[in-house]
Amino acid sequence: MDRLKLHSGIKSRERKRLFIGLMFLSPWIFGFLVFQLYPIIMSLYYSFTEYNMFNPPQWIGLDNYNEMFRDDKMFSSLYNTVFMALFGFFPQLVYALVIALLLNQSVKGLSLYRTVYFLPTLVPAVAGSLLWIWLLNAQYGLVNQMLGAIGLPEPNWLMDENWTKPSLILMGFWGTGTITIMYLAALQEVPKMYYEAASIDGANKWHKFWHITLPAISPMTFFQLIMGLIGSFQYFSQGYVFADSSSQAIGGPGNSILFYAIYLFQNAFMYLKMGYASAMAWILFIIVLLLTLLIFKSSSKWVFYGGEK
Repeated sequence: MDRLKLHSGIKSRERKRLFIGLMFLSPWIFGFLVFQLYPIIMSLYYSFTEYNMFNPPQWIGLDNYNEMFRDDKMFSSLYNTVFMALFGFFPQLVYALVIALLLNQSVKGLSLYRTVYFLPTLVPAVAGSLLWIWLLNAQYGLVNQMLGAIGLPEPNWLMDENWTKPSLILMGFWGTGTITIMYLAALQEVPKMYYEAASIDGANKWHKFWHITLPAISPMTFFQLIMGLIGSFQYFSQGYVFADSSSQAIGGPGNSILFYAIYLFQNAFMYLKMGYASAMAWILFIIVLLLTLLIFKSSSKWVFYGGEK
């Protein structure tokens, strides 16, 4: 009898703790269900409908997805997005690593240099884009003035479709402070005894970098690769502001900076094609998911964690 009472008391306390825990979690649970799970489920439903937010959605099956494969602007926006991921993000990742290696040296005024490289990341994306629009102005921009002073061509960055994406890539190098600081933190965690042992074996700086530094910071590279690719496929604010500055339709000269997220925004909130936009969102999700799974699958060959033999 005493055992039954004790067991009942323990269950009662566990239920009470569970209830209290759920009460603390309830704001997050409510927010997740209402603002995340419900929109995700409804977007999947809308992707199979024709919906303009004013009339009830009408079921049309796979028509939205079929239309996407006939939409030249969709393929153009996907090309622009992939271009930015390949020629924008990857060079910026290498650049951030190089700067982190320089900031990891013992030189005078190092804290000042670290602050200078990180400060641009504190500038909001729209404000930073407006600043670079002024810098890249073909007539009075500081960049063209510097190029002209040394006898180099002065591109029409904002109005020439051949230079719009390079202008965004150039601006991207300015905002790599967060990646740089994270790489710097990873570099400072590499045990110095590895470099000392390599020096005893006669390794030069390149051998130390290739065989010690890169493997040691590979978890950080893995993280940056995942987050960077996801961010690249959601590229929106900078392209939208640059396109607006060119006094042309959203997408810039020749739709050269019509990125996938911008075209999705167009369909959803300008053309009111919510069903089509939802289908685009799910295709984007599938693309990012496949790329993420591919990176995870390959990570066992090039990512090394501390304690692994």
